[in-house]
Amino acid sequence: MKVLIVGANGTIGKAAVNEMSGEAEIISAGRTNANLEVDITSTESIKNMFEEVGEIDALVCTAGAAAFESVSEMTPEQNLVAVNSKLLGQVNLVLLGLDYIRDKGSITLTTGVLMDDPIEKASSAAMANGGVRAFVKSAAIELPRNIRINNVSPTMVIESEEKYGPLFKGFKPREVKDVGLAFKKSILGAQTGQTYEVY
Repeated sequence: MKVLIVGANGTIGKAAVNEMSGEAEIISAGRTNANLEVDITSTESIKNMFEEVGEIDALVCTAGAAAFESVSEMTPEQNLVAVNSKLLGQVNLVLLGLDYIRDKGSITLTTGVLMDDPIEKASSAAMANGGVRAFVKSAAIELPRNIRINNVSPTMVIESEEKYGPLFKGFKPREVKDVGLAFKKSILGAQTGQTYEVY
């Protein structure tokens, strides 16, 4: 089994790698320090990555950026960070990667708790998360060749509490291993169109 993990060097990406390392050949992709370099905001970069990696059994994306700013202060340019990265970046991975995914393969994208449990200055991130979730649910009914698609929606993880804790007041952080297991369930399971919440 060959699994491509985009964003493999991040906290969530590493958890997915750890859970799948005994189950599959892992190919890591990211902006730096990965088997393959990719910028998910560039369709050309995505195309080049898939041409280099060839056929895969599973595509995972744990990458995606967003600007955090209050709605009253946010500029359209700041909002485009989440649109171009977290939302369109992940959707374009699916659109451009389908031909490289083998029959009965799987796709797992990443959303997040902010679409369900909002915090201040996170409207843009929540928008992108919700858009990805809606895309997954809809795409699941029409993907070809029995390819499955799901998304994992984590809350803040313990390993990131020092960095993000001040934003997530009152949230109970989860162990990043729990998030990694959700990716494993999506990759190796049988369901499609699901949101695996790790809240």
